[in-house]
Amino acid sequence: MSNLFCSSIGKKLLMSLSGLFLITFLVIHLAVNSLLLLCDGGDTFNAAAHFMGTNPLIRIMEPILGLGFFVHILYGSLITAQNNKARGSDKYSSGNKTTDVMWASKNMWVLGLTIFAFLVVHVWQFWVKMKITGDPLLAETVIDIAGVKTQVVNAYALVNATFSQLWVVIFYVLGSLGLALHLTHGFWSAFQTLGASNNIWRKRLTIIGIIFAWAVGIGFSIIAVGQFLFFQS
Repeated sequence: MSNLFCSSIGKKLLMSLSGLFLITFLVIHLAVNSLLLLCDGGDTFNAAAHFMGTNPLIRIMEPILGLGFFVHILYGSLITAQNNKARGSDKYSSGNKTTDVMWASKNMWVLGLTIFAFLVVHVWQFWVKMKITGDPLLAETVIDIAGVKTQVVNAYALVNATFSQLWVVIFYVLGSLGLALHLTHGFWSAFQTLGASNNIWRKRLTIIGIIFAWAVGIGFSIIAVGQFLFFQS
């Protein structure tokens, strides 16, 4: 088993499985964050954040999610280094020599670094404050959950205040668009590595992947811009 994961095929397999796992997380994350655009003072978002923060299953999934990011970044780096070494002077990282390959496919490492930088800032601005250091904006508030008055952490106040800063919004838009470009290649590539792609499905998965990637990237961008333009007091 260890030999499999050290082989080229094994590395690509782990890269694909972790990528699909993270794609599932992105869908859930986007769905929860879309609640930030509801005009209810953040009550629905706070209810969702409360559920995510107190549900035992979600707590179990948090370290697994962190492991998924680690595996994806690690094996992405290893595969990139391996490919560059194999190509030698013929590598096309600049994208100038190969015209029949998508730009994102030729720049996955650069896009990966961009997303990693975005992830570090995102974790620092929200997860660290919610889980470790705390923040005055996270003072508890009372909301109605299924007819029951419930005291919850005001996660909405922290998010709303963070998106009141223009540089943060610009950073999130750029990070979201970088994520979209990364996914345009990563989506179909993951299925191809797992053997769920042939000449017919490769084209279909490419189209599905592009639609999904830009839906995710634009979705996160709209949330950031919407918070900045329409939800600041």
